[in-house]
Amino acid sequence: MTNQTQNAPYAVASLVLGICSLVLSCFFVGLVCGIIGLILANKGLAEYDAHPDLYKGPGMLKAGKITSIIGVVLGALYIVYYVIVVLIIGSAGLAFLDAFGGGF
Repeated sequence: MTNQTQNAPYAVASLVLGICSLVLSCFFVGLVCGIIGLILANKGLAEYDAHPDLYKGPGMLKAGKITSIIGVVLGALYIVYYVIVVLIIGSAGLAFLDAFGGGF
């Protein structure tokens, strides 16, 4: 019987990237961290499923996957928010120029 003290592969990396994606979700970096964390979590879960007796458990991998998913969703929502804000500001600027004779 083997000593089960080793974490599953990519467990720590996926969890750290998932947490970073939550913290930095209002920036583009959070979306990138979430996507990378999700990829690593899926690779780690596949390796864990292939050899479950070699590792402690999939807890950290599942937590990394969940935090990465939440970070990706929040990052995508922030990108949509930024696009809407830019469109509103742009249309307000065009309306201002049109009202004062500087429009197109």
